[in-house]
Formats: sequence, structure tokens, C-alpha cells
Amino acid sequence: MVEPFLPVGERGPVPDLRRLFNAVMWRFRTGAPWRDVPEEYGSWSTVYGAFQRWAVAGTFQTLMEAMIAEAAARGQVDLDLVSVDSTVARAHHHAAGMAVDPELLDGLEKAVAEEKGVQERDKAHRWLRRTKAATM
Repeated sequence: MVEPFLPVGERGPVPDLRRLFNAVMWRFRTGAPWRDVPEEYGSWSTVYGAFQRWAVAGTFQTLMEAMIAEAAARGQVDLDLVSVDSTVARAHHHAAGMAVDPELLDGLEKAVAEEKGVQERDKAHRWLRRTKAATM
């Protein structure tokens, strides 16, 4: 049960907390922007506001800890298998297994260093020209 962990607002009408919670969960499950939250959940700005308040108040952390504790009490939790987030960054298929000749790699590194030196020199010259023009 989620409702006991959702804080009730101090002012205004009592919101449908379950609907707001479901809206937040929908948004994170789909990865959609806040403005794309379906109208059935209410105004996207209301949903986002609830999410912000709950995040700042630590509601999600408390909820997660309570759910884990409840599952642990029933013997249904194995935290060795928990993965909250996993990201995959893929290289282009042409980059797979690329072997570079050490001499070529040294040459490329020297060229990059020289280019950085030229850029720094140009930046210094531009700065000098600007300061000279400003003092005239």
C-alpha cells in the first residue's frame, strides 16, 4: 500500500494521491516529458509539482525502504539482484576492435597537442587585440 507514505498537502483540496503517484510512475516508466503525462492523471504541472514536493521531502526513499522492509518480513527480498539504473553506451560498429599503429597514434597525439597550442596562441592574440582596442 502506497498511500500511507504519500504526504497530504497542507492547503487546498485533498488530492487524489494514488492518481498523482500513478502519474509520476507512468512518466518514469515511459520516459516521456512531463508535458506528455496523459490528461486522465490531471494537469502535468500538478503531477510535476507533486513529484517535486515528494522528492524534496524524501518520500520516494521512505517508500522504497518500507516496501523492501515489508518484502523482507515476508522473506521475499533478495537485494543481491537489485539494479536501479543501467546505461548502455554503444560505439559505432566501425570502432569495434580497431588497432592503431603505435607510430600513427604518437603522430596523432602530437598533432592534437600542436593544434591545442595554436588555438591557445590565437586566443591570447585575440585577447591582446581586444584589450589594446579598448584602451585606445
